[in-house]
Amino acid sequence: MDFNVKKLASDAGVFFSRAMQFTEEKLGQAEKTELDAHFENLLARADSTKNWTEKILRQTEVLLQPNPSARVEEFLYEKLDRKVPSRVTNGELLAQYMTEAANDFGPGTPYGKTLIKVGETQRRLGAAERDFIHSASINFLTPLRNFLEGDWRTISKERRILQNRRLDLDACKARLKKAKAAEAKAAAVPDFQETRPRNYVLSASASALWSDEVEKAEHELRLTQTEFDRQAEVTRLLLEGISSTHVNHLRCLHEFVESQTNYYAQCYQYMLDLQKQLGSSKGEIFSGTFVGNAESTSPPAAATSPPAVAAATLPAVPTIPVVPTIVGVPNTVAESVLNPNEVKPPASGTRKARVLYDYEAADSTELALLADEMITVYSLPGMDPDWLIGERGNQKGKVPVTYLELLS
Repeated sequence: MDFNVKKLASDAGVFFSRAMQFTEEKLGQAEKTELDAHFENLLARADSTKNWTEKILRQTEVLLQPNPSARVEEFLYEKLDRKVPSRVTNGELLAQYMTEAANDFGPGTPYGKTLIKVGETQRRLGAAERDFIHSASINFLTPLRNFLEGDWRTISKERRILQNRRLDLDACKARLKKAKAAEAKAAAVPDFQETRPRNYVLSASASALWSDEVEKAEHELRLTQTEFDRQAEVTRLLLEGISSTHVNHLRCLHEFVESQTNYYAQCYQYMLDLQKQLGSSKGEIFSGTFVGNAESTSPPAAATSPPAVAAATLPAVPTIPVVPTIVGVPNTVAESVLNPNEVKPPASGTRKARVLYDYEAADSTELALLADEMITVYSLPGMDPDWLIGERGNQKGKVPVTYLELLS
């Protein structure tokens, strides 16, 4: 090991000199070389960029992975330069539980069928979430980390060097100022009484000594000023590169928003598809349940009445009789009643409704819907409470209640 005592002593002397200069500046006992206003603005902008980038990075990580333990694990894998193991999303785990429950309850039962449908949708939602997290991590988080761990570290290093150069420059200025003051004092006031010839020799020798000290201090100041100017230019170029960093982060932000938009659009479409599946099967499930109850209790036909909810919200046509459903026997009267081509709207009491979501008609008896459009709706006796008759101009058909917002 090459141990240089002189270099160590020199470095220690420089360190203590800078520390003394810095302390005197803080106490107001020494002058400080001020940077120009444009340079100060660049420094403030760089600090602000670094602080906000850190906050945005940390909060985005929380958004993508709310579990702090999982974030710590991913951080350790990243620092160890190892691949992060694949982790099951919450949606995929929920889908697994729903599928297992459906197999336990019976996949052929109404509850089991619904669990399978919902579980499949949750699996698709979990897969979409996984793709979104992967895309956001590559296109957004990685550039932010690269800035903090790369460009910002370089800027911080050069700023520390510039700070040291400034302290050295101010120390040289202070040293030159003291040397000039001592030289002037030695030239104006002799060290000894002027009556003795030897005193003139000593006075001239002291003046020459301080002159040499002033020349040496001026030479050191010129060198230090040159180093400071060179370092200031290097640091200025790096700070001006923050504008390019903002442009890069802006592009990454657009990619993040696009990924997030695609993710939520996929989730929305998956839930719409699930809602349609559940809406089409809901009537069959509850109709089958009602028929089973009718067989076991055998209520009289006269006791059968329209659902209370539909009767309370929409007027019904009183001239059409209610025919009970019999298992295995086609209900021709009910079929003719629910045929949209033969249905006549009530004379009064129809209501307006706003369509909440797009709906594709399953057959000719249903009416296709577009989100935010206004249609006229009314109910008929014997209809499934989850369905209404909707009219739009000359078009008429059944529409699901869950896709509508009834207006008073």
